[in-house]
Amino acid sequence: MGRFHPEVVIVEALKQKIRDEGIVLSEQVLKVDAFLNHQIDPVLMQKIGLEFARRFAGQGITKIVTIEASGIAPAVMAGLELGIPVIFARKFQSLTLKDDLLISRVFSFTKQTESTIAISARHLTSRDKVLVIDDFLANGHAAKALIDLIQQAGAEVAGIGIVIEKSFQDGRGLLESEGYRVESLARIAALENGQVRFLDDCCAD
Repeated sequence: MGRFHPEVVIVEALKQKIRDEGIVLSEQVLKVDAFLNHQIDPVLMQKIGLEFARRFAGQGITKIVTIEASGIAPAVMAGLELGIPVIFARKFQSLTLKDDLLISRVFSFTKQTESTIAISARHLTSRDKVLVIDDFLANGHAAKALIDLIQQAGAEVAGIGIVIEKSFQDGRGLLESEGYRVESLARIAALENGQVRFLDDCCAD
């Protein structure tokens, strides 16, 4: 009997959830609002947080940074497992978030809009080693904006954890070319004919 690998079970559970409840809107857009970025499946998010914590264990990570709103659930679950704070970059400047801000801009391919994102400099310092977590990786714009905020604080980027990666777009290549470690749980090779094709499925014998 083969050795039991909990990480395989978690990844397969995520992939099955995408197959069952994800909606392919086009060859570029996958809708997962049934369990990830509108309605949230907390049991699945707990497993995802556990897997991110496993992959980045022992790295001396002190903070997790994500972006509102879809990255918050997996980031909080990973923070719970690692026992560290989670900071989410806000896409607007509120009355309570106005001083000593780290500011960057991010373009959303799905929404075709550019947003200003901000983190209070009080929460991130040069002593921090930071894990970036987000729901999707496509062109890498959101991850690059979060990295920009982290670098403004003088902190170190330990790696990038992604729930769903669109491997047919160039985000991973961009980030890896700059030396960042990228860990994606579900890697999509293509969205075609209303179906999701995963990278490891298409490469399997």
